[in-house]
Amino acid sequence: MSLEVKGKINQILDVNSGVSKAGKEWKKREFVLETDDQFPKQVCFTLFNDKISLLEGLNSGEDVNVSFSVESREFNGRWYHNINAWRIDRLTPGASQDVPPEFSPDDIPPEAGDKDDLPF
Repeated sequence: MSLEVKGKINQILDVNSGVSKAGKEWKKREFVLETDDQFPKQVCFTLFNDKISLLEGLNSGEDVNVSFSVESREFNGRWYHNINAWRIDRLTPGASQDVPPEFSPDDIPPEAGDKDDLPF
């Protein structure tokens, strides 16, 4: 399952690390996003190991689009959920990602003049 949400980074938490039962080292970092919905929600996303680098250069208050997956696992009869971010795209302020940019007069190529280059 893969989903996307747009919003503003509200908080970037510190990196946590440890060693699994299998002896593998792991790192995780979480960040909180406030959605752009009519009734904004706070969502805490998790980044594991090499995905932590996705937050480099991003700060609280920046608008982003987050691609993520949701997973659940059972431990001792209880279910735990993760919202795992796997892509973060910075959104430019004031620009909608769905609307192409407008053309300017400089984008139009110059006319060929009197010469007719058409092959027919």
